[in-house]
Amino acid sequence: MASDFHRPTRFPPTMFEGYLGAEDPAHVSRVAHDTAAALLARVREDPDPKVVARLVSYTDEHGIDAIAELWSHASAKSLPGALWRVYLLRALIRQDPRGQALAFQRGTEVSHTIDQVVAGAAIPAGPDEVVALADRILHGLFTGDFAVALERAAAFARVSAAGLASLADDADAADATHPDRPAALTTRALRLTQLADEFASCARLWRREALD
Repeated sequence: MASDFHRPTRFPPTMFEGYLGAEDPAHVSRVAHDTAAALLARVREDPDPKVVARLVSYTDEHGIDAIAELWSHASAKSLPGALWRVYLLRALIRQDPRGQALAFQRGTEVSHTIDQVVAGAAIPAGPDEVVALADRILHGLFTGDFAVALERAAAFARVSAAGLASLADDADAADATHPDRPAALTTRALRLTQLADEFASCARLWRREALD
């Protein structure tokens, strides 16, 4: 990450899209896997509430780049890759809770699936509710059923993607003064759809004890 970023790092949507759009490296650093496995095993063995709380809020103090240095280049279908993506999703929500709440709420209105139930957000979902949901999902990785936490993250991402696609349609029809907005919303929707697929794959691998 660039050395001139201030911690905690705020990042534009284009950076979020770049993280998710990048191809997985051919060779994943063993350090990423070892640190992710050691951290998860240690905390799940003795889930001290204070330790878990510090891990959930770690990027608030140290910035998302601190996690990126460890895990951002790991395969999407790996333990460090899954942890990284949940932290990234939480950072995205906390950076723009109003925008994410709008996308999620619209998604609940246009999506005809059980994803909004699986995600577990209050309906209607405002900024406070989506921030709290992000914390609960990350908390669940360390203290609950890891696969369920990933499935909740996937459901949230799918609902939000549906909402963004709907908002893009609205912008395309009504806002000629911002011609780039529909494309930007559509791109974010596609990235969140990709993220949801990655979470779901990791959840399946975890259930088979194959998520390394």
